[in-house]
Amino acid sequence: MYVRLVNYVDAINQYRRTKISNRNFLVIAALIVGVLAGLAASLLKTITHHIEDFLQTGFHWEYKYYLFFFFPFIGILLSVMYVRRFIRKGKFETGLTPLLYTISRKSSKVEPHNIYSQIITAAMTVGFGGSTGLEAPIVTSGAGIGSVVGRFLGLSYRETTMLLACGAAAGIAGAFNSPIAGIVFAIEILLPEFTIPAFIPLLLASATAAVVARLFYNEQLFFLVTEGWKMDALIYYVILAALIGFFSIYFTKANSFIKGFFYKINHPYKKVVLGGLMLGLLVFLFPTLYGEGYITIKNLLGGNYFAVINNSIFSSYSNLPWVVLLFTLITLFAKSAATLITLGAGGNGGIFAPSLIMGGLMGFMVAYTVNTLGIAHLNVANFIVAGMAASLSAIMHAPLTGIFLIAEITGGYVLMVPLMITSAISYLINRSANKYSIYTKPLAEKGELSSHEDKDTTVLNMMKLKYLVERDYLVLNEDDVISERLNEILQSKRNLFPVIGGEDLCFKGLIYVEDVLKKAINNTDHQEMTAHDLMVVAPDTLRMDDPMKLVLQKMEKENAWLLPVLNEQDKYIGFVSKTAIFNKYRALLSRQADYME
Repeated sequence: MYVRLVNYVDAINQYRRTKISNRNFLVIAALIVGVLAGLAASLLKTITHHIEDFLQTGFHWEYKYYLFFFFPFIGILLSVMYVRRFIRKGKFETGLTPLLYTISRKSSKVEPHNIYSQIITAAMTVGFGGSTGLEAPIVTSGAGIGSVVGRFLGLSYRETTMLLACGAAAGIAGAFNSPIAGIVFAIEILLPEFTIPAFIPLLLASATAAVVARLFYNEQLFFLVTEGWKMDALIYYVILAALIGFFSIYFTKANSFIKGFFYKINHPYKKVVLGGLMLGLLVFLFPTLYGEGYITIKNLLGGNYFAVINNSIFSSYSNLPWVVLLFTLITLFAKSAATLITLGAGGNGGIFAPSLIMGGLMGFMVAYTVNTLGIAHLNVANFIVAGMAASLSAIMHAPLTGIFLIAEITGGYVLMVPLMITSAISYLINRSANKYSIYTKPLAEKGELSSHEDKDTTVLNMMKLKYLVERDYLVLNEDDVISERLNEILQSKRNLFPVIGGEDLCFKGLIYVEDVLKKAINNTDHQEMTAHDLMVVAPDTLRMDDPMKLVLQKMEKENAWLLPVLNEQDKYIGFVSKTAIFNKYRALLSRQADYME
C-alpha cells in the first residue's frame, strides 16, 4: 500500500514538472498551505476558548473560585500525559527554537505529528490557565503543514523551507488576522535569507490564511480608538522604551534561570506537580495570569483601568490608584514567572502573547503614573499599544514584526512613529546585552544557528557529514604484517590507510604509503614489520553528527586535508576530505543561485 502511494506521488510529481515550473507550482502549494494553516489557527483558537469559557462560566459552584488553583496543573498534566502516551520520546518540542533548529540542521523536516499535537497540547495548556500564548504552537503547526506538503510533493530543501515559512506566516496571519505581520515574521525570524521571489508565496499564504481564519473565527483581538500621537509625549515614549528594554534583559535572564531549574528535575511528573502548583498559586492570587491574558489588555484599552486588580482577592482596593499601580507592577513580574514556569513544567505554548501582555502592562503603568502625578496628560491606550510593540521587538529581536503586528491588530497605524521609536530603542537596549534573541541563543551557543549575517554558516548547516564520508579505503589491522599486504597497499588508489585493532577493532591510527615504501627499502627487517610499527596517531577525528563548521575548524587547526570519521564506539567508518566538502558547498551555492533567478 505504502509503495503504491509513493509510486503514485512520484508519477504526479513527474507529470507536474513537465507542465509547470517549480516557481509557479510553489505559488499553488503556498495557497494550499495557507488554507490548511488558516484552518489550524481557527481550530486552535476555537478549542482553547471553548475550554476557557466552560471552566470560567460554563458551570457554577459555590467554591469554584478555588478550583483555579488546580486548573493550570490539570492542563499541564494532560499535555504531558498526551506527549508521553502518543508521541515518541524526544520527538516533541515546544517554542520556536526547535523550529529554527529544524531549518538549520534537519533539512526543514518537521515531524508530521506537530500539525495536530501542537494544537492539542497548547489547547489543554492554555485552556486550563497555562500562562503562555498560542502563537508559537500555531506557527509550528503551520510550519509542519508546509514541511509535509513540500516533502509530499518532492520539492527541494530550499523549496520545502519556503513552504515551511509560508505555513509559519500563515499561522501568525490566521491567529492575529494580520497577514502583513505574518510575512514580516517569516522573513525576520525564520528565513535564512530573503529574496524577492520568496515574497509572493508568503504573501499568498498569509492572505489566504487570514481569509480562512476570519471565516471560521472572526472575533477581533483588540479594539483601539485613537486620535494619534502628540509631540510633547515623545519623551515619555522614549522612557517607556528604555524601561521595556531593561525589563526584556531581565526576562531573558529569568528564562535561563527557570529553564535551568526545571531541567535539573529529571522526572517529568515531578516537574508537572511542582510547576503546576506554583502556577496555580500565581493564578489564584493574580487572576489576570490565567491563559493568554488578552482580556486584561482589552479592558485597559477600553478605559477600564481597574481590570488588572478586579476579580482578585485585592479587588476591594481598586479605588486606590497607587494600589492599582503596585498591583500592576507585581502582576508584570508574576506574568513573566508564570509564563516560564508553564513552559518549564511541560506545558505547551510560547512567549509571543506574554511578551505583548507584559509590554502592555508596562505601557499602562507609565501613562497611568504620569497622569496620576499630574505631570502630563497621556493617552493611556496609545502607551499600551506602544509597550506591546516594544516588548515583542526586544524579547524576540524582531522590531519589524513588533511594529507591523501591533499596527495591524489594533488598527493603530496612526501611531506608527511611536511604535517605531519604542521598538527600535527597546530592541537596541536588549541587543546591547544579548547578541541573540531568546529563541536563537540556545542554537548560537551550539553553533547551529542559520543567520542573515553569516551565509557561509547557513550553507554549511545545510550539509550533512554522513553524505560526504568516503568508505573505499583499504583497512589494515594493527597486527597485519606489512609484507603480506604490500601488494594490496601498492595497488590501492589511496595513499592513506586506517588502522584498527584490539578486541573491539577500534580505530588506532593511520599509515601513509610513503612511510611503507621508505621502510620497505631502508629496513632489512621489513619482512617482520607490522602495521602497528608504521602507524601514526591521527591529527584529529570526527563524529558522524559533527556540524560541518566544526569539521572545517578541526581541519584548519591541524592543517589536514583528510580526517577519519568514527562512530560513538570509536570504530572506523570512513574519511572526509576538504575536496568533498568544497564540491558540495559549491553545489549548494549553485542550487541557491538557480532558485533565485
